[in-house]
Amino acid sequence: MPDTKYIFVTGGVTSSLGKGIIAASLAKLLQARGYKTTIQKLDPYINVDPGTLNPYEHGECYVTDDGAETDLDLGHYERFLNVNTSQANNVTTGRIYQSVIEKERRGEFLGKTVQVVPHITNEIKERVQKLGNSGEYDIVITEIGGTVGDIESLPYIEAVRQLLWELGDGNAIVVHLTLIPFLSAAGELKTKPTQHSVKTLMESGIKADVLVCRTEHQITEDIKEKLALFCNVKKEAVIQSIDASTIYDVPVMMQDEGLDTVVLQKLHLKDDTMPDLTQWHEFLDRHKNPQHEVTVGLVGKYVELQDSYKSILESFIHAGALNEVKVNVRSIHSEHITDENFEQQMKGLQGILVAPGFGERGIEGKIKAVQFARERGIPFLGICLGMQMAVIEYARNVLGLSRANSTEMDPETPDPVIDLMEAQKTITNKGGTMRLGAWGCKLKEGSLVEKVYQGKSRISERHRHRYEFNSKYLEQLENAGLMATGINEETGLVEIVEIPAHPWFVGVQYHPEYKSTVASPHPLFVGFLKAVLQYKKQQSNAKVA
Repeated sequence: MPDTKYIFVTGGVTSSLGKGIIAASLAKLLQARGYKTTIQKLDPYINVDPGTLNPYEHGECYVTDDGAETDLDLGHYERFLNVNTSQANNVTTGRIYQSVIEKERRGEFLGKTVQVVPHITNEIKERVQKLGNSGEYDIVITEIGGTVGDIESLPYIEAVRQLLWELGDGNAIVVHLTLIPFLSAAGELKTKPTQHSVKTLMESGIKADVLVCRTEHQITEDIKEKLALFCNVKKEAVIQSIDASTIYDVPVMMQDEGLDTVVLQKLHLKDDTMPDLTQWHEFLDRHKNPQHEVTVGLVGKYVELQDSYKSILESFIHAGALNEVKVNVRSIHSEHITDENFEQQMKGLQGILVAPGFGERGIEGKIKAVQFARERGIPFLGICLGMQMAVIEYARNVLGLSRANSTEMDPETPDPVIDLMEAQKTITNKGGTMRLGAWGCKLKEGSLVEKVYQGKSRISERHRHRYEFNSKYLEQLENAGLMATGINEETGLVEIVEIPAHPWFVGVQYHPEYKSTVASPHPLFVGFLKAVLQYKKQQSNAKVA
């Protein structure tokens, strides 16, 4: 009998029901009961990873410590569990086929015809069990991307069917997330889409063990009985997942519905302890009962889609709760910032964050936002491209290098204050060729960031970028007041810049948002919001005076 138990989370009826949140919530409850739990995501698209996808296509690309460019759901997993994920936690169809084809080219299949069954399904099963076979986890939750019935998902569903048979009763179960729509004309909830979804799953040889029903209205006992009867599940295994005011309510709601209890019983595991969610409830209480309120401008070029900056928005929630402050994030499209309207666009902001991104679109708007924050003394945080824009703005408007730029935007600039590393200049492929994953950084003694990181002299943060601060301009910029206060000792590359003469002005080359969790809000966001709150109080006092 295998030591590790497996839970497969599938989705039906429609996409975007929140499989990732349900998977993360269940994992949180199991973790809070003392079970070592991890989650992985199987994505049915043919991209090798989401690294080359436009954020409008698939939301943000989430980066792990080991440099894997992964699905944004892994961000939810880490934020809920406060445990690092890795490349093993995200598998795509592209990666599966790439691996199988490479094996075929090496002759590993001994001349056999390579087919979806068994070769592709065997590769999927191997990836699913990789985390379980490590011996580190009691339970592995595997979220299957897409919707049951999609042609892309079929190999994954078949692999799950085989695993359920191979692992045996009580060692693996399926949690099926589905939709119970409300028809306003009829004034009632309808179960038929769920019945059809479960039927589709059964046609593939898989029986759902637990139904999690997404709904906008309370599901009655009659509906639960009907679903149990026609979907062939126990009534107690029909779980309601009603719309929540915040995703962080979902673990508590799932506990109230008994999801963790049902799952443990079906996996033949002890359920004699209650989940310890003390810290979680404290976070929720602070999040829902803030003492203060601030408005921060998020300046980016993918602001129409909230998922593009998912980790940043969640980081504001974590740090906001710690500071007991509600953060109103005003999304500002950098492409729409002009000389004529930028005063109006920035009006009423107590803090400005210039977001990451790629390409030249919207760059000048970002530079104007940086200039506004620098000249008005407004707390500023620049992340990745945002940090690079801060360097360009300073070079142009303080050093007087009017054509200073990044060679990403202007290859002919006479002052490339941001440039490619030498090692990057010969690379033509885009996928997986950036500076990725965790890199060390030495903080300058007495700097603002050293205080923000509570006196630490060395930190490790996650990266995802190709262009770098050009150290040829370091002395010039520092003499003019823009200080490099974080350096990677291995490469000598600048990781952090700040302006000591400014109340709070920090630009970082890395992505602090990737490491912020409910249990450990990121210190940079915590420090930024403290400064934002202080700025608001000063502005209020100035008006009174």
